[in-house]
Parts: sequence; C-alpha cells; structure tokens
Amino acid sequence: MARVKRGNVARKRRNKILRLARGFQGSNGSLFRTANQRVMKALCNAYRDRRRRKRDFRRLWIARINAAARINGVSYSRLIGGLKKADVRINRKMLAQLAMIDPKSFSSVVGSAKS
Repeated sequence: MARVKRGNVARKRRNKILRLARGFQGSNGSLFRTANQRVMKALCNAYRDRRRRKRDFRRLWIARINAAARINGVSYSRLIGGLKKADVRINRKMLAQLAMIDPKSFSSVVGSAKS
C-alpha cells in the first residue's frame, strides 16, 4: 500500500485557522493551538451576538421612545397602546428616529395616540 502524505491537508487546515485569527493579540493570533481556541470562541460569540444585537437595538429604541413620550406627557406603554387603537402602523425603529431627529412630528404622533 502506498504511503499517504497528508502534510498539505494539515497545513491548509492550520493556515485557515491562523487566517481567521489574524489581528488577535499575542500568541492568540500566531500559535495554532491558542489561535484555534480563540477562533472557536470568537465564532460562538459572533453567532450568539447576531441574535443579541436585535434585542439590544429594540431595547435602545424603546428607551428612546419612552424618554421622548414622557416629555410629551405620556408613558411608553400608553403610547404604544394608543397607537395600536388608532391603527397607526409605525415600528419602534422609526418612532425612535422620529423622537431624536424630529420631535415636532413625534409630538403629533403622540397626539394621535392620545385621542
């Protein structure tokens, strides 16, 4: 049986990991074993945080809307409830942008939710 030389496969596997670890500090970016551990951890964090980002932004938008709504004399929950009853379909991202960029139009939205 012929001898199997798998140096090429192993080197490609290691180089793939080291390419992913480029820019990591110290030996985490240059030594294969530590780089492999860091890359696996980084990929786990990236997967988890792609889902967490959506939650974090929603929390940020809600905090901004709540602050602007309280300036206009209504709480966040009353505002959202009023918008649902008034059949105003505007998402939280757009509401938060309105609250920051154009407070006058946000006040008119709050007015429509109050009535």
